[in-house]
Amino acid sequence: MLSINNLSVYFTGRYLFDNVTFLITERDRAGLVGKNGAGKTTLLRIINGEQQPEGGTVTKPNDLQIGYLPQEIVTTGAGTIFEEALNAFDAVLKLKAESEQISIEIAERTDYDADSYLHLINRLHENEERFRLLGGHEMEGETEKILLGLGFRPADFNRRLAEFSGGWRMRVELAKLLLRRPGLLLLDEPTNHLDIESIQWLEEYLKSFSGAVIVVSHDRAFLDNVTNRTIEISMGRIYDFKTSYSGYVELRESMREQQQAAYSNQQRQLADIERFIERFRYKATKARQVQSKMKLLDKIERVEVDDMDKSAIHFRFPPAPPSGKVVVEAVSLAKFYGHHRVFSDVDFAIERNDFVAFVGRNGEGKTTLAKILAEGLDHNGECSIGHNVKIGYYAQNQADLLDQERTVFQTIDDVAVGDIRPKVRNILGSFLFSGEDIEKKVKVLSGGEKSRLALAKLLLSPVNLLILDEPTNHLDMISKDILKNALLMFDGTLIVVSHDRDFLQGLTQKVFEFRDGKVKQHIGDIYDFLEKRRIATLDQLGMAAKAAAAGQSEEVSLNKINYEKKRQQEKELRKITGRIEKVEQEIHQLESEIASIDQKLASPENHVEVLADGTIYERYESLKNKLVSAMDDWEALHSELDNFKNAGS
Repeated sequence: MLSINNLSVYFTGRYLFDNVTFLITERDRAGLVGKNGAGKTTLLRIINGEQQPEGGTVTKPNDLQIGYLPQEIVTTGAGTIFEEALNAFDAVLKLKAESEQISIEIAERTDYDADSYLHLINRLHENEERFRLLGGHEMEGETEKILLGLGFRPADFNRRLAEFSGGWRMRVELAKLLLRRPGLLLLDEPTNHLDIESIQWLEEYLKSFSGAVIVVSHDRAFLDNVTNRTIEISMGRIYDFKTSYSGYVELRESMREQQQAAYSNQQRQLADIERFIERFRYKATKARQVQSKMKLLDKIERVEVDDMDKSAIHFRFPPAPPSGKVVVEAVSLAKFYGHHRVFSDVDFAIERNDFVAFVGRNGEGKTTLAKILAEGLDHNGECSIGHNVKIGYYAQNQADLLDQERTVFQTIDDVAVGDIRPKVRNILGSFLFSGEDIEKKVKVLSGGEKSRLALAKLLLSPVNLLILDEPTNHLDMISKDILKNALLMFDGTLIVVSHDRDFLQGLTQKVFEFRDGKVKQHIGDIYDFLEKRRIATLDQLGMAAKAAAAGQSEEVSLNKINYEKKRQQEKELRKITGRIEKVEQEIHQLESEIASIDQKLASPENHVEVLADGTIYERYESLKNKLVSAMDDWEALHSELDNFKNAGS
């Protein structure tokens, strides 16, 4: 279907690709993965014909239609949402307009026996047949179905495209691509502008899509649910695996381990041969054996271990200052923009050490509530921040709020104070800014680099309430995992707005669902919430059965439900295990601090210092109490783990 042959692209002093070759077949569902800057978007642009490589060719059939959704696109349509989506059927619409004109001409004619009249009749018949074959009779139904799946409401269909944000306009472009049904669909980060429900709908749609799909995404769950092949770009080379992303991760690591083992064995073999040659090089009686060994040494094909790009951000958040038990509390909270209600009658309390996910359709108020909490955005009702709460806020457009004319170093140095100032370069190094990079101006950074710089600023002052609005949008897989691990170790309170299910899984214990102007609380992580939503849908089966006579029905796949239940159980097991590891690290830290004080109290030379420090005994008792509490938590978690395993067996 499409063949990439010896492709080479040279960019900023290095090869993005060097003699890359692979083939895309008709039903492939390929995930294109690699670090930011590896060349994924460049490869999609070359396949789409927008960019030419330095070397190599892209071979494809002349009749292959390619649909390409870039990360960013400028939309200028003046019509309504429905009209703009219908433009996907431009050929069908032209046929329809032509047929209407022919019908008008036929209605005005009376010379029924004339050849020209018969010619018009034949043209109308041919047009109507083509109209039918091209799906003209179904185009409006298909358009409605796809717009609804991508999150639009029927009331949105007649609103002008210009009224919507860039993210919603991108959904219209995606709808047009899906309606055109190209032979090859190229999607560059399609989930960036979708909410969880729309992402799940798109997953189901792509599974039944008749053409081939190449998708770039940092959403691991999306890749696992859509793809059956993973193509990795790393260090200018291509690694091709016939499996989804999770399977690729395991195979890639296994392949590297095998390479390393083969390399080590060969190095020992080469060393033995070289020692023999050196030992007997000058002995005439061994000359033939030495020559034989030297020829053998030249013939051995050297085993190589693939280079892996392991550069990634690495950091942990500073310890959180103590805060009151209630961190945030809202009573009858509401937000209106003019006559438009975002949400109303919202009541909740977020307590110390709660980890909360804000989820829901775009436009339902997740970011608005985050701004009310972090920036004091105007609102109705009560919203109070608790005692001694210090907020760290990462806005969805945080990268755009940076001073574009400052350098990377200046951006951090401007806000660094006290003991942090000498550590600015180390902090930047943890976020992959080193050498000349720290002197770059913000305006020349990529989206991912700006996001990393904005995250780095969060480390400069200790906070006990982190509010993060879509923090993973521009991060690669490895960096997302490191951010998630850092958040798991954060000892404050977390509110995170995200549509990335894999990132949220095991991270939060509460989900705030934004829907139809209300905010509903759910206990558990994101997959607990998604399972509850499915159960809520299944509860309607009885109603659907009663309404069957009226033509209403609902299809439910029990196999899928069982599969999702099993997957959820596996995720719950990982979540409990992760919490146990976190408590064990806390116990280790407390035991170390207690041992240090024990040593100080036991040493006679520290007697005067101990007496002078009036707080040492209070700290000692406090640490021991915390240790007892942590041990209780550890026992409770192990009991929970045993019960969970017994329930599943």
